[in-house]
Amino acid sequence: MTDAASVALSPLLPWIVLGPLLGLAVLALLVGAWRRAPGLGWRTLAAAMLAAALLNPSLVEEKRDPIHDVAVVVVDRSPSDQIEDRPARIDSAVAELRTKLAAFPDLDTRFVTVGEGANASLDETRLFEALGAATADVPRRRLAGAILVTDGQVHDVPTDPAARTAFGPVHTLLTGRKDEIDRRIVVAQAPSFGLVGQDVTVTLRVDDLPKGEPGAVATVTATKDAGAPEALQLPVGRDTQVTFRLDHGGPTVFEFAVEGLPGELSQANNRAAIVVNGVRDRLRVLLVSGEPHPGERTWRNILKSDPSVDLVHFTILRPPEKQDGTPINELSLISFPIRELFETNLKDFDLIIFDRYRRMGVLPNLYLGNIARYVQEGGAFLEVSGEAFAEPLSLYRTPIGNILPAEPTGEVLEQGYRPTVTELGQRHPVTATLQGATDGPGGGPSWGRWFRQIDVVPHGGNVVMTGVGGRPLLILNRVGEGRVAQMASDQIWLWSRGFEGGGPQAELLRRLAHWLMREPELEENVLRAEAAGQRIEIHRRSLDRSNPPVTVTDPDGKTQSLALTEATPGLYTGRLTAQGPGIYRVSDGDKTALAVVGTLNPPELSDMRAVPDKLAPVTETSGGGVAWLATDGVPSIRRTRPDRAAAGTGWIGLRGNGDYTVTGMTETPLLPPLVALFLGLGGLMAAWRREGR
Repeated sequence: MTDAASVALSPLLPWIVLGPLLGLAVLALLVGAWRRAPGLGWRTLAAAMLAAALLNPSLVEEKRDPIHDVAVVVVDRSPSDQIEDRPARIDSAVAELRTKLAAFPDLDTRFVTVGEGANASLDETRLFEALGAATADVPRRRLAGAILVTDGQVHDVPTDPAARTAFGPVHTLLTGRKDEIDRRIVVAQAPSFGLVGQDVTVTLRVDDLPKGEPGAVATVTATKDAGAPEALQLPVGRDTQVTFRLDHGGPTVFEFAVEGLPGELSQANNRAAIVVNGVRDRLRVLLVSGEPHPGERTWRNILKSDPSVDLVHFTILRPPEKQDGTPINELSLISFPIRELFETNLKDFDLIIFDRYRRMGVLPNLYLGNIARYVQEGGAFLEVSGEAFAEPLSLYRTPIGNILPAEPTGEVLEQGYRPTVTELGQRHPVTATLQGATDGPGGGPSWGRWFRQIDVVPHGGNVVMTGVGGRPLLILNRVGEGRVAQMASDQIWLWSRGFEGGGPQAELLRRLAHWLMREPELEENVLRAEAAGQRIEIHRRSLDRSNPPVTVTDPDGKTQSLALTEATPGLYTGRLTAQGPGIYRVSDGDKTALAVVGTLNPPELSDMRAVPDKLAPVTETSGGGVAWLATDGVPSIRRTRPDRAAAGTGWIGLRGNGDYTVTGMTETPLLPPLVALFLGLGGLMAAWRREGR
């Protein structure tokens, strides 16, 4: 508690009256002085006493309670301050600051940490945003200053001169060393989308900081979807374009890693990754129907309903019982372009469907062999079996039989049954979670029945649906680089007609076609990792019941094990929170997935060196100081007056504002009216007597 005294005037008359009276008195005294009138001193005393009585002076004493000043220490824990020995240096500095600041009883200190917690920004360090939030409830006249414990890589430095001085003197304690060097790889330009089967161009640049050697070349390793690495030689400091081919639809992760420099500060920014979403320009599907039947319209409607599908459909109209010797080319409505479809342009198709096809001499074995090679080299083939598949003219007895996963027994089953998803099918993405698969009596399917099935014996692939007596109905298989699906019935069209409630024919055929065309979301054995902010979602689809944990490697090379939980049959999920931007590698020992956290070329990793340049405008404008913790340590702290320097060699200052609140006040008259009247009259009498001599 401190007191302060001052003199206050409380005039007995309004100033409009008192002013002229005082003026006349002064004028009379001046005239007397000019005439050298006797008794002038006594008259002056009398006038002064009367004026003092009219002004009514009093002594005012205030009871003051001083208010503590507020200083803010902002601690940078962002990813760029988690390298080398910076975390230990920060911990030591914060502990020392707490001790030194506690020595000032008139100072309240607030410590704010930036870069920690689930909501922390991984891309930028925003110290002044945190500083503003910490002082939002503090009047500016109480701010003593701020101390920033950081590497200087701050991305919200104010540009307004008034904002730079709003917090008092701002001091910077740099956490790094003065001689640091760093190398980084920058993705200068990259597309977000690309066409499957086409090349995409990426512009890369390697920078050596603070300054690279002229003509230097760096080795950059590029990988696609964690595949085989490819070595690139890139000039340092210059943009270079490289091209890659997109092999499949959906996201493709490209990772680039540049070799490090000797004595480099950190290799966290020696890696960069981009995600390019592959889209198909147009899906070209060839549908060959062996004969007209109700099911072929189902295929046409489903395939034509997708605007991204170019459908080429041919129906062979000549049934086997009409062998009248008429040439094939005279029976077709249009000429069947066999050579163009099955030799010249075969590889232009993404999917080939044979629906109830039988050998009739229309397609020679040469072209059927082309289809088999097309699948072996990465194509997709779907065979929908009709009655002819069980006959001597079966498609199985052609070169295509070498790629089919099941062999006909020659028996055609003509009875009602409900297609059932197998236990394996409940884990396969083509048939998993199909609506109605387990909604029927006894946990069976609730959809409508089919009435024909071709009995087959599988010799490969995965049986995902069964029919009569548990016999294989839908079989999926990988052949070479391609994929084959075989459906041992041609009656899926009953579902499209709504027979007995119908079934999920559109969804099943859509999934089937997309699996055949290798769409990533329908892979049955795949590991995926996706980043959403700081959260990394991990999904593993597996036909195997084993569920080993995955190993997650962060950008700094640290690893952790993460157990996945089974969300649905065959789908295992897990999540974790990323501690910094960069590339996170997820592996289960067999497959590897990459997740890119943060934006492309995040400012937080663009330069890992500790530099005073970015904060220099604020420290200079506000009168703050700069110290290097590695060499200078924590400087001594002083309280300074607002009009004095706030930093010097080996010390920093926090402003002492001297703010207070008034808790009480007393007022004591300095000249009571009776005393003033007595003195005034005494002076007049003394002056009268002096003048009467």
